[in-house]
Amino acid sequence: MKVFLVFAAFAALSCAAAVELTEAQITEVRQRAKSCAEQERITKEQAIALRAGNFADTDPKVKCFANCFLEQSGLVANGQIKPNEVLAKLGPIAGEAKVHEVQAKCDSIQGADKCDTSYQLYKCYYENRAEI
Repeated sequence: MKVFLVFAAFAALSCAAAVELTEAQITEVRQRAKSCAEQERITKEQAIALRAGNFADTDPKVKCFANCFLEQSGLVANGQIKPNEVLAKLGPIAGEAKVHEVQAKCDSIQGADKCDTSYQLYKCYYENRAEI
């Protein structure tokens, strides 16, 4: 369950308190998500759908929201995932071996642009969350 919530936080859309974050971290995640939502002009409904794993909405703004949050979180830079950062955040919770398995499936994904790449990365991690 914790890993699922970490992935949800990974996308900036989850209930951050459930990942046992401090109040300051929860506030930071929420502010980051709000800032990116405003920047990319997505609706609350679009954010909720993404958090719930609904990938039917392929609006470029939703994809850029995912990129914005992942970049601000330090997990992605210039359309490239930062595997060491992902491992540092998820490894202590899920175990490094399990994180490496999902990274092997997901980290090579390349979308049409950096927004699409971040969206596809989130989708892959979300769909493989049960393995962690």
